[in-house]
Amino acid sequence: MPFMLMVAKVQKLGAVFLMGLITALIYFATGQFTLVILISMASTCILAEVVRAVTKYNSFKGNSIAYVIFSLGMVGSPLPIWLFKADFLAQITEQGMPADYVAAVEALSSNAMLIVLFVAPIIGGIIGAFIARSLFKKHFVKAGIV
Repeated sequence: MPFMLMVAKVQKLGAVFLMGLITALIYFATGQFTLVILISMASTCILAEVVRAVTKYNSFKGNSIAYVIFSLGMVGSPLPIWLFKADFLAQITEQGMPADYVAAVEALSSNAMLIVLFVAPIIGGIIGAFIARSLFKKHFVKAGIV
């Protein structure tokens, strides 16, 4: 919802990238920042900006596609579990995580879950865009916010 409200209000280049930068800073401030997050957020924000520019910034379809792409940037947070599985499991073991926890993480980091990791933001982004659209019509347009 905040994404769709922002892109409805700010119809120029850089809005999505700024939102991605803020998201990356939150990851950094909470100690969860990795190179994978940086790459995924930067690449998806740039691609989302391109989609918005091509669709002239005010298209619901273009902004929805940009939102789905932006949402895919969030996969950078859990993605290191799959990319560096052995190192990740060794690290959490060394940090004192219980063996059953490590085993559960290993079991959940299957290829099927990797597919879910990429499909869920797509589905969630589409659903979220349509929810935002209905809320815009019902509340924000009437209030003059959008």
